[in-house]
Amino acid sequence: MQKPVYVLLAALACSTLCVAEPQWMTDVPAALNRARAEKKMVLLDFTGSDWCSWCIKFKNEALSRPEFSQYAAKNLVLVELDFPHKKPLSPALKKANKALQEKYNVEGFPTFVVLNDQGKEVGRQVGYAEGGAKVFIAKLEKFKGK
Repeated sequence: MQKPVYVLLAALACSTLCVAEPQWMTDVPAALNRARAEKKMVLLDFTGSDWCSWCIKFKNEALSRPEFSQYAAKNLVLVELDFPHKKPLSPALKKANKALQEKYNVEGFPTFVVLNDQGKEVGRQVGYAEGGAKVFIAKLEKFKGK
């Protein structure tokens, strides 16, 4: 009879400590629809996921952390706009990402553009920033309500 209790306690502990990886979309119009429905901001992550050392470092220090995952689940719709060197992307996705790079005047990686739920840009971060998830979350909080 003790075994089910331990399993239940382990599951309960994991539900509060184990945070699922955030789900990153690639379709900005779908992300905006979701953001409007859920009253969230959209975070556009312009990245070179397989070659940009600063992108990889920021992902490891901030975007992959449990505190960011928890924050994102409540406040953000995430969109990855990737410009990889080795990872294959469909021609349509490459074209869409390039158009968004031009639309938002992104000249370097990583660049994060924050949109409100109506699609208006309310903030951005260009380049790597130290401080990990807590500092990045604090910056995102400043963009709320704009």
